Amino acid sequence: MHATASDSSRRRLAPWLAAALALALVGLASLSRSWDAVEFKTFDLLTALSAPQDARGLPIVVLAIDEPTFQELQTQWPFPRGLHARLLQRLRADGATAVGFDVVFSEPGAPQDDDAFEAALRGGAPSVVLAGYEERIDNDQAVLWTQVAPLARFTRAGAETGDIGVRPDDDYVVRRRPAGEDTFSARLAAHAGPSGGGGGGGFIAYLGPRGTIDTRSYYQALEPGLLPAGFFRGKTVLVGRSARTAAELQTARADTFNSPFAAAQAGDRLFPGVELQATLVANRLTGDGLHAVPGLWTAAGVLALCAALVWWGTGAHPWVGAGLAGALVAATLGLSWALFTVARLWLPPLLPAAALLAVYAATALLGYLAVRRRAAQTRAMFAQYVPPEVVDRLVEHPEQMRLGGAEREVTLMFTDLASFTAMAERLSAEQTVEVLTEYFGAMTPVIHRHRGTVDKFIGDAIMAFWGAPLDDAGHAAHALAAAVEMQQAMEALAARLRARRLPPIGMRIGLHSARVVVGNVGSATRFSYTAIGDGVNLAARLEGANKAFGTGILLSGATAALLDDDTRAGLRALDDVVVQGKSAPVRVYTPCADAGVRQRSAAALDDFTARRWDAAAAHLRALLERLPGDKAALHLLARIDAARRLPPDTPWSPAVALDKL
Repeated sequence: MHATASDSSRRRLAPWLAAALALALVGLASLSRSWDAVEFKTFDLLTALSAPQDARGLPIVVLAIDEPTFQELQTQWPFPRGLHARLLQRLRADGATAVGFDVVFSEPGAPQDDDAFEAALRGGAPSVVLAGYEERIDNDQAVLWTQVAPLARFTRAGAETGDIGVRPDDDYVVRRRPAGEDTFSARLAAHAGPSGGGGGGGFIAYLGPRGTIDTRSYYQALEPGLLPAGFFRGKTVLVGRSARTAAELQTARADTFNSPFAAAQAGDRLFPGVELQATLVANRLTGDGLHAVPGLWTAAGVLALCAALVWWGTGAHPWVGAGLAGALVAATLGLSWALFTVARLWLPPLLPAAALLAVYAATALLGYLAVRRRAAQTRAMFAQYVPPEVVDRLVEHPEQMRLGGAEREVTLMFTDLASFTAMAERLSAEQTVEVLTEYFGAMTPVIHRHRGTVDKFIGDAIMAFWGAPLDDAGHAAHALAAAVEMQQAMEALAARLRARRLPPIGMRIGLHSARVVVGNVGSATRFSYTAIGDGVNLAARLEGANKAFGTGILLSGATAALLDDDTRAGLRALDDVVVQGKSAPVRVYTPCADAGVRQRSAAALDDFTARRWDAAAAHLRALLERLPGDKAALHLLARIDAARRLPPDTPWSPAVALDKL
């Protein structure tokens, strides 16, 4: 009982341990950079699918220093700062709210140009933010960070400095918003108007691919008439490089990043740094932006989903488990999409989806191994009883085998060796076992060949049955055919024993068909597949009754009734017997190839039952002329003589008690 409880506990615990191991492996994998790369691609996909791709309502304009500008102005980079002064004057005249130069003015230029730019900065509104950044310097001793800022004369003239630094991921896509209020975008947003609460930190909410935010060429703001007067009124203007071609990239040394829209949309792979800064300003002004779902919530959700999968999926059909896992993965993806688009929360779907699939794979593998183990146990258990093809069918269709016991109609066989005791007295123990092994080895294949199941070996006896564990409509015919072939095999075995100067032995077989209980009987640690019921006892008694009838095979009327007409016609009726504790007589038969003997025997038995003593005796004497010394005929003649001597009013039955034979 303790072993049963322990095994049951291990079976219940195994899926949870497998799930825990799968989760641990997924957790370790999630720490890798490759994992991050795949996870960020899901971020890009959600970004591309959910981005509004419309920024017409935003008071933001990007003035791009692009290839048309270079062509129109016929000026190399860096532009003379006098051009920037002219631009600033135009923007001031138009009533721009704030201007951000995504250009670093850290080195002096031509004096007259710097003077012009400084003068333009002193002109008052709009507010101007100039770019600065931190530069990393690596040497053998340490890593140093140096602040690269605009010329002090420009900041003294009224310009502010904002850090344009961003942190791209390994694929050079910028997804995280820079934190702090001293960033370039924060400074501009502070002058542009009240912030919507977007703040710093979290993830960027991209509005769309390159060009979604209103973008004009730099030169258009310088040349009169290209943009209508007042175009920039109330707007925040960002000025920066926007390269598209390789030559432009090399010439302008443009700061560009990979676009999160490149994979999902056939758009430009590059995203200009100035438009990235404009997106950050837009996020602050509108309060948009994405924040990651707290890690503890994500971990709790993953554990809950995986626990549900193990709880409901363990023991279910593999397709049910797969469907449940697929449904949970789909629900996770749907939740991630809803949070991303509605709540503006980033729940990476890769971790829960991978965790669910890993847990399903682990539990499915465990279930597969359990099935394989049960199949091996079934094969090992039944291989000693039934033919290999039956074992294969049981392994493929275990539902056909009801363990624990089921009522089945079967044909039972008992065999025993005649004169084996006398022979065993002349042999050593080892020789006795050798003879029995040879005997069992000769009989078992015959039983299996005729679809029988070997129940057990009892000393020198064999118990077998037909019709279980798999249904067999012809179980009676198969059992009889096996019995006949076993007697033929016994003749060859007896001849081999005689050649070794051993005493002659024979085999007796009893067959009976009945409904019995067939199944695994015993304890959880030791059991056997066997048949139980009155029919088993009758089959065993019929085997012993062969001595009285002088036969090698004795089968009951119940077995004979299940045979087809041709096979049943080849049986010789011997007598009617009554089993102890039963009232109904049972007619017994034996195979007989002699039609005359079969006819005489049946007629004698019918006349005996009808109390026609003389006619019955005549049939039996004729039969003895054909088969001198036939024990079955002599036995019935003796019963006729006994019946004749009974007083006329004495109760009489044509059946004889089986235990008196």
